[in-house]
Amino acid sequence: MEMENSVSQQLSISVSQIVLRQREYFLTNETRSIDFRLKQLKKLKQAVEKYSDDIYEALWKDLHKCKEEAFLTELSIVINEINDHIKHLKKWAKPKKVKTPLYLMPSKSYVMYEPFGLALIIAPWNYPFHLMFAPLVGAISSGCCAVLKPSPYSQYTSEVMQMIIDDTFDKEYITMIQGHRDVNQALLAQKFDFIFYTGSPDMGRVVMEAASKNLTPVVLELGGKSPCVVDKDCNVDFAARRIVWGKTINAGQTCVAPDYMFVHKSVRKELIAKMIEYVEKFYGMDSQESEHYCRIINEKAYDRLVSYLDEGKIIYGGKCDADERYIQFTLLDLSQQTTDNRQQSWSMLGVMKDEIFGPILPVIEFDDIDVVKDFVVNRPKPLAFYYFGNDENAFDILEKTTSGGVCINDTILHVGNDHLPFGGVGESGMGKYHSQESFLAFSNKRAVLKSSSKIDFAMKYPPYDKIDLIKKLM
Repeated sequence: MEMENSVSQQLSISVSQIVLRQREYFLTNETRSIDFRLKQLKKLKQAVEKYSDDIYEALWKDLHKCKEEAFLTELSIVINEINDHIKHLKKWAKPKKVKTPLYLMPSKSYVMYEPFGLALIIAPWNYPFHLMFAPLVGAISSGCCAVLKPSPYSQYTSEVMQMIIDDTFDKEYITMIQGHRDVNQALLAQKFDFIFYTGSPDMGRVVMEAASKNLTPVVLELGGKSPCVVDKDCNVDFAARRIVWGKTINAGQTCVAPDYMFVHKSVRKELIAKMIEYVEKFYGMDSQESEHYCRIINEKAYDRLVSYLDEGKIIYGGKCDADERYIQFTLLDLSQQTTDNRQQSWSMLGVMKDEIFGPILPVIEFDDIDVVKDFVVNRPKPLAFYYFGNDENAFDILEKTTSGGVCINDTILHVGNDHLPFGGVGESGMGKYHSQESFLAFSNKRAVLKSSSKIDFAMKYPPYDKIDLIKKLM
């Protein structure tokens, strides 16, 4: 016990020293320079390109992620984010003049953007490179210093990211710290000026509680059970192809993956047949043999997912291999739950209670869209919502539900639009990022009013004998 306490104390001292050095460096104001920020963004881009082969190899080792999928879902997103910030940073960072009301004349009003200061970024394992470096771009762009904490579960990618950071930046500016929960605890015990966390809602609560002790602002990018609704007037072929793609990319280990599917009874049979057809078209008759089909991150996650397979009738899939941590894409029929309260019955199942985060898709048949709406709004607010059907019905259901983001007649692609903010709501998170939203996330919007030093109106001072005139002006 004494040894454990000693190790914990040493870790705490080491982390506090890192934080102190970064705070001292931030107070030199060097990171506030736009030229400095642009230089760092360009250095980051060069480093990503330099280490790209190492990143691809690491993602294959961690998740069996092929080079093509790694490029599409990891490297290309980070590089595009860097390019976007390089192109627009000067415009974003420029103080914005805003209107000044008549009763405050002669004055001018501005919004200035200043960095929060020292940022902590904690990333998950499912898209370990993308979800660490995309927020980092926002931190650099805004002028912050940053401490980075990757997931220990994506071990090989974390090692490559460590090399990139060590090779590219001074430690007092940007540094990465590896470790498990003890490192998270040591970091969260420090006073940061901003915390950006991506991960589970449970850990999000821990982060928010720690941040509250110092009133530290946070962005929490969490998960949740994102519903997918397939209505009777949808394009069945498109729906099947797009849902299968959205659910099987990264073997379903995606925070915005469709988590469960409501399908209208009139198209259920055709949709499922088409989905099976596309799974086999994408990955062959045996997806275990496909180099494009990912694996589950670790044994614990694998065991949790396998336990869900007994909670419904397997329509398709169900093949598992513990040695490879392989789980076949599986359609799990829950429509046969026959208790008096079917919604309560669905909600009691583990597969409908937890975020699945794997290639298992529960299927529930419906004939009344109001049942679907009622079920969704009585669940925690999801990160994404997917609807397949005509526009009129789509916007009707969107008005009666809520989520962080939406795709109509598609899945996941809203994340790829730099012009759309990305983030959750309620249980699925708070705060937005991507493109300018990333710059804003790490920035304090500072209100500035500049008054004239040549003219002063006496009516604003006591005694208030001009109150009638003041009322008219206001």
